[in-house]
This record gives sequence, C-alpha cells and structure tokens, in this order.
Amino acid sequence: MTARTADEPPVSVVLVDDQAMVRDGLRLVLELSGVAVVGEAADGAEGVAVVGDRQPDVVLMDLRMPGVDGVEATRRIVDRGGRTRVVVLTTFEGEEHAYLALRAGASGYLLKDAGADRLVAAVRAAAAGEMPMAPAVAARLVASYVSRPPARPAVDRLTPLSEREQEVLALVGAGRSNAEIAEHLVVSMATVKSHVRHILAKLDLRDRAQAIVLAHECGLVRSGWTGPPPSGRDPHASARLPP
Repeated sequence: MTARTADEPPVSVVLVDDQAMVRDGLRLVLELSGVAVVGEAADGAEGVAVVGDRQPDVVLMDLRMPGVDGVEATRRIVDRGGRTRVVVLTTFEGEEHAYLALRAGASGYLLKDAGADRLVAAVRAAAAGEMPMAPAVAARLVASYVSRPPARPAVDRLTPLSEREQEVLALVGAGRSNAEIAEHLVVSMATVKSHVRHILAKLDLRDRAQAIVLAHECGLVRSGWTGPPPSGRDPHASARLPP
C-alpha cells in the first residue's frame, strides 16, 4: 500500500450503522489515527445519500439495518461508480449477508470486534485499492455459499483469459495470496501482480473480492480446491487448502 504524503488529504470515511454507540466508537478510533470521518448515517438509504454528497474514499457499512440494509446500500453505491470503496462490517453470524455484499460490490469486510489497529489498516488498505480481508478467510466465506460449482461453468465469462490467467484466477479464488501464487507457479511476484491486473481489466472486475466471487461462481474453485487440475486429472486429487 502506498503511503500518503504530508500534502495529501487524509483518508475520508462515511460510517453507516444503525447504532449510534457503534458509530461513536468507530469515529473515535479513526479520528485518533488521522482518518477523517466526513459523514454518518443510521440506515442504508441515508447512507447512500450521504455518500453521494460527501464522496468519501471508504464507507464502513453495517449489514443489518432497518429499511434498506447494507447489501442493497452497497449495491446502490457501487452502481453509481466513482472512487468510493465499501467495506462491510459483520459479526460473522451473517456470513450469507457478507457474501451477498461482496457480490454487490463490497471491497472487503471486517468483523465488528476487530481491534483498532486492524480497523484503521483495513480502511487505509481499501482507500489504496486493496482488499482488506485475509484472502484465506475470504475464500472460506465465499466457499460456504458457493460450495457447488454450476453443472456447466460459465465458460464464456472466462473466454478473454489465457490458460495461465484462468489458473491464477482459480488460485485467487482459493484464497492464495500473491506470494503463495508466485511460489505455487514458480514465477515472480511481479508476474503474478501483472496477471491479476490483467484478469481484473479483462473481466471488468472492481477488485480481488469480486475475482474471488467470480472464480467460485464459474466453477473454477471447489470447496478446498486450490486451482484447476492439469488436463485429464480429477480435481479432487489436487492439493488441499491448509486448515
């Protein structure tokens, strides 16, 4: 992640949560760390309006709210385009909602009991275009709701990708970090980063979170499967993810 210079404005955040005490706590942590909280909202509809007015770098979005929930609010914000990244907040009881938020365009998610340092780091990562969640955790979250690939994978969706790019996408979907992919494929980190950039551009994906979702939905990844097998091999013979 590239650090901002002293001349650049601080990362700006809008807080969307129906609990005032939660918003107060988030604001305190963020502002003490030099992050600017430029707006708050108590429900999804209000959040969409505040984001449209303030154009923050990042939205911290609660999922369970009365009226317009966090998933629908995320979809509306992302559909508008712009630079704002949405990071959803969850207690992890709502895995399905977190998955739906990723599909709606969220760039990542945090547990509500994350420590202050992790919260601030996640906000800064999202503002820099990164994915503020551990790749392996993200893969397990998605796999729990897309454990079965479609009977006929959406091959057409992957047509723009080379064979190597499909392999990289499968490994991204399986939760592998760039370093792990580089080691697995015996290539440099720069090569992996280049492949990931090309994958996102060719498939018109916003970020790595959407790539993980797509890899599962296209059948490139099965629960516990690290990537596409060599031609003619049973995918279940592939190496397994670490527990």
